[in-house]
Amino acid sequence: MDYRLEHDSLGEVKVPADKYWGAQTERSHENFRIGVGIETMPREITHAFGILKKAAAQANHSLKPEKMTDEKLAAISKACDEVISGELNDNFPLVVWQTGSGTQSNMNTNEVIANRANEIAGKKLCHPNDDVNMSQSSNDTFPTAMHIAAVIALEDKLLPSAEALIDAFKTLEAENEGIVKSGRTHLQDAVPIKFSQEISGWRSSLEKDVELVKLALKPLKALALGGTAVGTGLNAPEGFAKLVAERVSALTGKDFYTAENKFHALTSKDEIVFAHGAVKAMACDMMKIANDVRWLASGPRLGLGEITIPANEPGSSIMPGKVNPTQCEQVTMVAVQVIGNDVAVGMAASQGNFELNVFMPVMAYNFLQSCRLLAESMTSFKDKCVVGIKANKQKMHDNLHNSLMLVTALNPYIGYEKAAKTSQLAFKENISLKEACVKLGFLTPEKFDEVFHPENMA
Repeated sequence: MDYRLEHDSLGEVKVPADKYWGAQTERSHENFRIGVGIETMPREITHAFGILKKAAAQANHSLKPEKMTDEKLAAISKACDEVISGELNDNFPLVVWQTGSGTQSNMNTNEVIANRANEIAGKKLCHPNDDVNMSQSSNDTFPTAMHIAAVIALEDKLLPSAEALIDAFKTLEAENEGIVKSGRTHLQDAVPIKFSQEISGWRSSLEKDVELVKLALKPLKALALGGTAVGTGLNAPEGFAKLVAERVSALTGKDFYTAENKFHALTSKDEIVFAHGAVKAMACDMMKIANDVRWLASGPRLGLGEITIPANEPGSSIMPGKVNPTQCEQVTMVAVQVIGNDVAVGMAASQGNFELNVFMPVMAYNFLQSCRLLAESMTSFKDKCVVGIKANKQKMHDNLHNSLMLVTALNPYIGYEKAAKTSQLAFKENISLKEACVKLGFLTPEKFDEVFHPENMA
């Protein structure tokens, strides 16, 4: 491999000749051999850094044109566009497990953009610190990148997936309107419910989760950029914070704004915690929905068997013909991962000291993984399971009419205690509710038929 010599404040470093990164990136690459190639800083963060560096260059060009010249802006902007597009992804090798401020990922971005900008300009035009990092600090850029990436992940990936699944449930509701089945509470028989009503519960849960995520978006759109090292804005020109937020908004099409208090923005991560809590709530509901589906589909002969789901692949290496609810299982595993990630996010956010939190890379990693996994999980669940759910009407009918909890319909006519005795006798002697009620002398056969209509109980 060919190398070139780069230098930083600690001296010279050999860097692969075909890469745009510089000395500080290489030092981090060598010093943090932890999860290399597996737990690389999320590409969503790389993308967000490209956005904020371009926005910062534009703001600096407006406020400090003597330093951020037209020529520098053009070269830096072109390099940033390549970072944003992912074209330069293989120049961002650093892992999550680095400095807790994300300084090395900020410098990785500065070095790559500066070296690529110089290549575009055909001369030594831009310096990583003096030009690409102008008016900034790692302490305000990394939390800014984290917020930009989080908002994009929620708005462009998670919410569309959730809303598509909600639409699929709406279709399923309409298809199953009028089908009455037994309800269940405590995993025990309960009074009747329409299958469409049961599906509406799934749909409504996700609709509420979408509302919660949207509530979390506004606080996330506050950007730390402009606070520089400790929140005072040292070395940033007046008006930089507001202008750079406007530039980020223009580049993303999202309404970001500058954080009101930069001391808070650098050290507190409550917005990330709050937003991830909404993501966790969605994961919890998905766990419940997936479990409902696989319970209802259990069998095919010895379980509930009230619905059928698509047979996507063989379910056993030894039992021929077995098919398992694998899409439900991937949902529940993803939900467990998201719930675990929430613990990591919360613990990391609690560890701020004085003017900075130094657990930001692990927060970003877990937050973005949760959004990515949950979004892809819901899409897969919709495409490979939900759209193929079919009601087993005969099984639903048989279970409904075999349920002892239909006795609840008799409460207004014979009272709770007599209804309880009716149910207990029917269960003990394995007879119908009608037979038990007549045997106990509570109602005549004719009166029982007159008042007992399970389909009207839903």
